[in-house]
Amino acid sequence: MRDEIKTWRHVFKLDPDRDILDDDLELICMSGTDAIMVGGSSGITYDNTVDLMSRVRRYELPCVLEVSDLEAVVPGFDLYMIPMVLNTQHSQWMIGRHVQAIEQYSHLIPWELLIPEGYIVLNGESTVAQLTDAITDLDADTAAAYAQAADRLLQLPVVYVEYSGTFGDMELAADIRRVTRNARIFYGGGVVDEQTARQASQICDTVIVGNIVYNDLQQALKTVSAVKA
Repeated sequence: MRDEIKTWRHVFKLDPDRDILDDDLELICMSGTDAIMVGGSSGITYDNTVDLMSRVRRYELPCVLEVSDLEAVVPGFDLYMIPMVLNTQHSQWMIGRHVQAIEQYSHLIPWELLIPEGYIVLNGESTVAQLTDAITDLDADTAAAYAQAADRLLQLPVVYVEYSGTFGDMELAADIRRVTRNARIFYGGGVVDEQTARQASQICDTVIVGNIVYNDLQQALKTVSAVKA
């Protein structure tokens, strides 16, 4: 299952703290997307995570949890994505909280199902940037250096270019892509229609589509074919 992420081109990211109708969830899961990622920056609980996972589980596609809160870690997901914020100013968001989790739950951790992600957070107005106190005003050279550190020094399987809430600088994303040899480049942020989906897919390996699901489902569904065309 870990190797399957290398084939993902399009992923819908659903927030347990936001409501979605059963009919809409069916359209999302039957859209041809490669996986459903469950996660968010705030309001995530064990109960709302269990509820969303059980609803997605009715469909035959990978369902993965991006772990943002230890209290909301739910067994039964296919994979667990573990964010490590590379450009944070506080070590807890890079490794500190991860060590705390291992101290508490090492005997329960399904290590074979964990996928670490090296996040480069680039929208200073986003919740994740403010929560992690990320240094977001990076030029292309510095962003590329973070990507190289994740790819070659830390040997992370995923570098996540995160613009959360706004469509990002594709030239900077391309610079990150050029210097990365082994890690898969995930892109998230501001993918709201076919055009933005296509732009991101031409540079990055995997396009994550999130907020537009809740604002304009029909536009969200169109991003699948735009990415895979």
